[in-house]
Amino acid sequence: MAYEHKLKLSVVIVNYNVKYFLEQCLSSVYKAIRTLAHDYYPFCAEVWVVDNNSTDGSLNMVRAKFPEVHIIANTQNKGFSFANNQAIRENDSEYVLLLNPDTVVAEDTFGKILRFMDVHPEAGGLGVKMVDGSGDFLPESKRGLPTPEVALYKITGLSKIFPKTRIFGRYHLGFLDKNKTHQIDVLAGAAMLLRRAALEKSGILDEDFFMYGEDIDLSYRITKAGYKNYYFPDTTIIHYKGESTKKSSINYVFVFYRAMVIFARKHFAPKNANLFAFLINIAIYMRAGLAILSRFMARLLLPVFDGIVLYGALLLLVRYWERTIKYVHGGKYPPDLTHIFIPLYIVCWILGLFFAKGYQKPYQLRKLIAGAFWGTLVISIIYAFLDERYRYSRAIIVLGSALAVIIFSLNRLILTLIKNKGNLIFDNEAVKKIVICGTPQEAARIIKLLDKADVSYNNIGIVSPNENEAGSILGSFNHLEKIIRVYKINEVIFCARDLPFYQIIETMERLNRSGVEFKIVPEESDFIIGSNSKNKAGDYYARNEELMAIDKKDSRLNKRGLDLAICFFLLMSLPVNIWFIRKPLNYINNLFKVMSGRYSWVGYSIEHDDLPDIRRGILSPTDELNTNDLDPRTKSRLDFLYARDYTIYKDLSVIFSSFAKMGKTAD
Repeated sequence: MAYEHKLKLSVVIVNYNVKYFLEQCLSSVYKAIRTLAHDYYPFCAEVWVVDNNSTDGSLNMVRAKFPEVHIIANTQNKGFSFANNQAIRENDSEYVLLLNPDTVVAEDTFGKILRFMDVHPEAGGLGVKMVDGSGDFLPESKRGLPTPEVALYKITGLSKIFPKTRIFGRYHLGFLDKNKTHQIDVLAGAAMLLRRAALEKSGILDEDFFMYGEDIDLSYRITKAGYKNYYFPDTTIIHYKGESTKKSSINYVFVFYRAMVIFARKHFAPKNANLFAFLINIAIYMRAGLAILSRFMARLLLPVFDGIVLYGALLLLVRYWERTIKYVHGGKYPPDLTHIFIPLYIVCWILGLFFAKGYQKPYQLRKLIAGAFWGTLVISIIYAFLDERYRYSRAIIVLGSALAVIIFSLNRLILTLIKNKGNLIFDNEAVKKIVICGTPQEAARIIKLLDKADVSYNNIGIVSPNENEAGSILGSFNHLEKIIRVYKINEVIFCARDLPFYQIIETMERLNRSGVEFKIVPEESDFIIGSNSKNKAGDYYARNEELMAIDKKDSRLNKRGLDLAICFFLLMSLPVNIWFIRKPLNYINNLFKVMSGRYSWVGYSIEHDDLPDIRRGILSPTDELNTNDLDPRTKSRLDFLYARDYTIYKDLSVIFSSFAKMGKTAD
């Protein structure tokens, strides 16, 4: 007599600090479960959320909005495999679906994949077609076994150069049609449907894999147990954090490839395992080196361009000044000026521009002026201590600073024109033309969310899910592609309350080459979620009270490190910088307060109960504004933006713009 399982399906989701993704994922999962109930019977599926000690309020959200979810709340993060195994052991369903929280499933996904598994008893595991937040197909939806040979092709880049060949394209099986069902070696851990009977033979996930590689290991063991793994493209899901969005991360390179070494030593013969480990170590250092180099070069490109153009302009200035002002009757400046001092001046101006955030978008004239000012200030201080024979010309310095602002501005103007094909848009968060796909009622709610999130947008109108909707409607959903083209839309926002997920996903796939960005608003959610780029894991518009950057461990460490670095610099240059401070004695006292850890150079302007606790500040974000006429609500808002978007550059910006105030009495 066959053993009867209590449930048909258990969905297991491991979460760690991605509340906004988790909410959307659960919303789509329960829509799919309601559809599934028609194919089997009511209450045929359950959902488990295993939380690895999140600090973003994920569990409170789940308990409030999805009370039927089974929750396992871990007090420490023991990894993806450990967390999944906890839920697998707790349920007794016929099938287990391991699902990432950054996924969106269609309403018919569960029904289709379960029917396939029922019809194919030889199937131990099943993966589906996945697309990213831009609608692009994710190649990791189907993968081959990473043997040493396959690893070599991937490491050397041959698999990327020849992705569709049977020899070099075996990692992502690029030679297999992505729109047809295939037997494959490896399932993607983002969405892995597993037969309980297969798990009982193969064993559950290996907890030696903390993150990455566990899906390869389990897929291999399923085939060793006599079952087959399938790629099933008849249903499509969204996976925001696809493999391609993580691969530039140095940490990802180390963790992922180390996981491959664990897999090799576990399953390959010692000789092959050693070869694999050797290749993997080469891959780790090659990828890490390339990642570091590419980031460094990308950041260095504009400063080098600024330096080269500014050097050429300053040479022309020096020659003009020589012939018309300084040496009218003959003579010229010594070579040291152009060979040594001009390059040093340029370095000072570029460093000043860096600290004034002139290399961060949006490009703004005030940042360029501030950068030139700070660079000139440093040059002037150094100039004052130079021997008389090296003080060539104050005029060159003053005119050079003005020329620096002009050159910096022209460079950004030219680069912006080239990048935007003639459009002068300096702000990478420039006003977007958006359309909202949904009913007028839900569209009105979304507009309020956008306003609360301080998003710059131009709402072109509403695209109705209904054919005959009246009012301020641009057209029906069937005409979306034409609407995007005619109105030159930048971003489409889908209302999940009014549109089924399968229709949203199909539309994203169909329009993924149009250059438009997509976002989704789950029903009754305060998040607008999407991905603006294939190279970004995902992003969202959220209400003001969500997810403070300043509360992250790295941010706190960076902030404290910056405080100490600034203290050291200020102490070393105290004989010079103290002349720029309004209250010198208080300033010295503040230096020791910050060094002791009782204060930070920058903190909140007022006390808050709803923001993360940080050290009291000598300065605050309000000091940049040079006004005392700020009401408590405005101060609170400025403090919120400081906490939400914190980077050390915010502290540097406050300090540079309010340097004279560093002697103020600390509250």
